[in-house]
Amino acid sequence: MQADSSPKDRVYATLVSNILTLDLRPGADLDETRLCAEFGLSRTPMREVLRQLAGEGYVTLRQNRGAQVSEMSQTSLRAFFIAAPMIYSAILQLAATHRSADQIDTLRAAQAAFCTALDDGDAAKRALANIQFHRVTGDMSDNLYLSPSFNRLLLDHARISITFYAPQDATQQRNIDTARTQHEAIIDAIVARDAQAAGDLAIAHWQLSRDEIEKYVMPGALDVPLGTTARSAG
Repeated sequence: MQADSSPKDRVYATLVSNILTLDLRPGADLDETRLCAEFGLSRTPMREVLRQLAGEGYVTLRQNRGAQVSEMSQTSLRAFFIAAPMIYSAILQLAATHRSADQIDTLRAAQAAFCTALDDGDAAKRALANIQFHRVTGDMSDNLYLSPSFNRLLLDHARISITFYAPQDATQQRNIDTARTQHEAIIDAIVARDAQAAGDLAIAHWQLSRDEIEKYVMPGALDVPLGTTARSAG
């Protein structure tokens, strides 16, 4: 966040980061009075921040009960695992079609930040850098119908991918190294305007982390497809 950003912007950015990195857990209550005291913000602008967060899916506003960090239930996780490969594939296909030269530079910068996080950061920093890379591809796709779904997907992907970016063995570390390489291949496909290759890479990239993430968030596994139908998305 830039130094000249407004207090509301700083509160928004802090809450988003805390939600994405699980410092604020799914289902956690947000005490408006405490937040106002913590950030030195009055009730009206704080409520504006919370309404913005609610509109973007980060929190739920409950009548007479205040705000709550968005839940992650078995139902929502199953929907996530079904939708993710299709949406990622469609986004990357459209990104390859619509990208601009400036956006490619932005994507390369996001990849550089991702690599730095992989080398020097903790799991939360790695997950956030990964989501920023994909957020740029969402901007490239330039599709007003897909964007809300994609942004909501990125919210839960960040939260559940913390486990992927905290490797416990050599195999998991190799998967992270492969993710780095796949990002580079995604950039190459987008630069070449190769929508088919970009869509295929989306599926491969998703499947790289899918099993590892699912193992941690739902030890009993979820009966969902691997995403092969997503090749026709977009």
